[in-house]
Amino acid sequence: IGCEDGSVKLFQVVPGGIQFERNLDRRKGRILCLSWHPSDTHIAAGSIDALRVFDVSSGQTVQRIMVNYHVQKVKRECIVWSIAFLSSGTVVTSDSFGRVQFWDWERGTLLESHTVSTSAVLSLAVSEKEDSIIVGTSTGATYQFQLLPVKMGSLEKRWVRTKPFQHHTHDVRAVAHSSTALISGGLDAQLVIRPLMEKMQKKGYEAALRKFIFPHRRLVSCARKARLLLFQFSQHLELWRLGSTDETGKDGEVLPLCRMPEHLLQLKSKGPEHIYCSCVSPCGSWVAYSTASRFHLYRVQYEGGGVSIKKVPKVPKLLLPAYQLQFSSDSGSLFVASARGSVHVLQLLEPGGCKHLHTFRPPSGSPEAVYLLASSADGHWLAAVSGDWAIHVYNLKGFKHHCMVPTYSCAVTALAIHPVTNNLVIAYSDQQLFEFGIPEKQYTAWSRMVQNCGLHKVWLERDSPITHITFNPKNPSHILLHDTYMFCVLDKSLPLPDNSALLMNQSTLKQLPETARQRQLHAFKICKKFQPLLFADLLDENCLVMVERPIMDIKTQLPPPIQQKKFGT
Repeated sequence: IGCEDGSVKLFQVVPGGIQFERNLDRRKGRILCLSWHPSDTHIAAGSIDALRVFDVSSGQTVQRIMVNYHVQKVKRECIVWSIAFLSSGTVVTSDSFGRVQFWDWERGTLLESHTVSTSAVLSLAVSEKEDSIIVGTSTGATYQFQLLPVKMGSLEKRWVRTKPFQHHTHDVRAVAHSSTALISGGLDAQLVIRPLMEKMQKKGYEAALRKFIFPHRRLVSCARKARLLLFQFSQHLELWRLGSTDETGKDGEVLPLCRMPEHLLQLKSKGPEHIYCSCVSPCGSWVAYSTASRFHLYRVQYEGGGVSIKKVPKVPKLLLPAYQLQFSSDSGSLFVASARGSVHVLQLLEPGGCKHLHTFRPPSGSPEAVYLLASSADGHWLAAVSGDWAIHVYNLKGFKHHCMVPTYSCAVTALAIHPVTNNLVIAYSDQQLFEFGIPEKQYTAWSRMVQNCGLHKVWLERDSPITHITFNPKNPSHILLHDTYMFCVLDKSLPLPDNSALLMNQSTLKQLPETARQRQLHAFKICKKFQPLLFADLLDENCLVMVERPIMDIKTQLPPPIQQKKFGT
């Protein structure tokens, strides 16, 4: 760990945490970045106007390089924002002068220097083979450098800037380099995955440019019976009561409200820790959330026009942090998914208490964190998804492991249990959909048909994963699901579309003649009216709640981007 006082501290990783070992040679100047040599024998550190190389065994500084020694009359200081130590002995730095520089650490000499921006280069990452580098700048641009032969057949190689990308509007603070893609994270709240097309074998999901603005986890939970929404922020929760209307109208009309939405309470988390997960019970009487070190449960009471909240004392000590929280449909139990692979079952007691009933653990003993939960409406089943992509189904009546869904080659992004059939519907990151019969412990006939026929190519090429699944009890053949950019009603009673059919937005479909609409009749009913869609759920048979998070609301809170002179302006 590099510190503000110029020291580098070594810690040993031990079970359950880290343990201080010793300090390396301390010099003047704060440490801004560090990189280990692949052999673990040396550490390179970047600071202001200089970089240093430490010998790990002795703890001494064995090389100090002034990054501006070759530049005449430099009056402002040069900040080394990022550093990488290659196995060849080359040290790569990026700095506030907009340069990417390559150094021979043993001789202390500059090998190459590339000016890529008029402002700072803030981040860099190296590929596993050390033949490609990605850097991110404060103008929102990212650049790729490749180690290429000077000429065809030559053994001599040089670093060449090959690909510029402009996917961000603000600082690119973090970059990563996988074997097939360049990944960047910006101050504009976007995570961008840019595939390297020369590494792609075929067109498909892996070859698509993907931009992620919102985390793929639940930030909104709904109390259906009480018609409440709980919004999760980094360090507080907000509970709102939905408005209502007595009017009816045509499709697309905005109806006047007879009762306005009401902000009931704001619950602040103590301390600097961010909230990991949260949930409100279907009846609206319980609110739970977890940080990295503490689990909190509250009892909410509605008296007349007022709301009171009381913290439940003496909650059971659990394996923290909790990665997911889920109340049962009758609001009588709370399921807590831990970071160690187990799921705790808590019984909620009146007037405001709880007790630990059982802890489910996977038969394999996997310590991977459980990040998704789904419970059945009848209170019989609980499905849990862990970080190794395994889906375990538990019997809540007998408190035992029921079965494990066959492991698929991609991560699970959403799952839910049908309230009528107890079939488990699963969405994966490659956009595939499966339906697993929990009582029968096998995939359903409809699921096998989907895998045999295949889903539409436009559906499979979407770059935003399904984040929520729900059902309409009034029509058991309907599956309701959504991602950030579309809401879809999947009608299992209709045939799947082939690739010649069009996956149209419903508003576009309504403009076609009746005969053309009949030709486009298939299982997927898609609506793209609500964007970006943060949450969607069915309140009752005739009411659906949608939560949008307009991008402009986020952008107005960002600092202004760096002004760049454009040609002709």
